[in-house]
Amino acid sequence: MMQRAAAFGIPMCRPIEFGICDRGVYSLHTWIDGKDAEEKFPFLSRKEQYAYGLEAGQILKLLHSLPVLSTHDDWEIRFNHKIDRKIQMYIDCPIKYENGKFFIDYINANRQLLKNRPQCFQHGDYHIGNMMIDNDGKLQIIDFDRYDYGDPWEEFNRIVWSVQKSPLFASGIVNGYFDCKVPLDFWRLLALYISSNTLSSIPWAISFGQNEIETMINQAIDVLNWYDNMNNPVPTWYKSIILESDYQDQANSNLLL
Repeated sequence: MMQRAAAFGIPMCRPIEFGICDRGVYSLHTWIDGKDAEEKFPFLSRKEQYAYGLEAGQILKLLHSLPVLSTHDDWEIRFNHKIDRKIQMYIDCPIKYENGKFFIDYINANRQLLKNRPQCFQHGDYHIGNMMIDNDGKLQIIDFDRYDYGDPWEEFNRIVWSVQKSPLFASGIVNGYFDCKVPLDFWRLLALYISSNTLSSIPWAISFGQNEIETMINQAIDVLNWYDNMNNPVPTWYKSIILESDYQDQANSNLLL
């Protein structure tokens, strides 16, 4: 699938060879001269951050249009099983979020949104941490090792990582994907996907130590703040229209550096 994605025009490190070595597998890819997007973003203007977000959204839209040859189980059935498993993992977890019940309540009140959802090829971990900016200033997508098939809108569930680095970049991803015409049902469904992910993040973090646990707890606090304790499906960080004033604070602060 990575070879097909590269041939489809996705800007990425192109796969060269896959093989088996010493009872393991390996893959070789073309080299990208550049830097991780996370490293570059603190030195970019807000206007540049938003522009890269638009580009990332357009790339994701292209990726989701890649023809899928195989068939998959009904998405509603498949994802409800995943939800049930994640809720049980959270219930069994010795560490709880202070207001974790808001996530469970939102999920259970909105499961019907999973009906009749399409499925497509997914990158599987689409956020700023898996992007680079090459030496020509072009955005490149990396780390396809979690690729999957599912609802195209579920792909946005990692956007919380992008928001924490640059809300304008995250807004650009959404606006670029939808050509600035974002349906309300997208936000309602994304809130469900993010709630599900957030619930499973704390059980996952335990095996990685206290730092990861604190990261996930703080992220859950951010999510509940963005969504007003899951009462508003449109998060506070999102900007549908970018005004010139949205760029000013960053520009002025850069002058002081």
